[in-house]
Amino acid sequence: MEMLRQASLLALLSLLLTFVPLAMALAYVVRPTERRLALMRPLSLAGLFAALTGCALGFINVFKYFGERRDFSADSYGVAFIGAAESLVTLFVGFGCLTVAWLLVAAGMGRQGD
Repeated sequence: MEMLRQASLLALLSLLLTFVPLAMALAYVVRPTERRLALMRPLSLAGLFAALTGCALGFINVFKYFGERRDFSADSYGVAFIGAAESLVTLFVGFGCLTVAWLLVAAGMGRQGD
């Protein structure tokens, strides 16, 4: 939770956007229609790009931190590695949401034949 409090607005927005395909997939599995399936494709791309943007933003901040440092110690490397790890959270959440979303779409496609 501490990480979310320290995250920038863009980082929070990119993290939030990764959940949009999951929400659409839930709607599709409940009531599968061609329109919802067609929306799933561009929303998946938006979720993917949001996850990549959040990760890139995190690494930009890590590189900026390294660029501003003049003395490198074990503590400064530790802070940079924690920042790099936090940068990967949006990718992890985004890919996890997309995986579950497309599994739900597969389940919905199975239901659509009924």
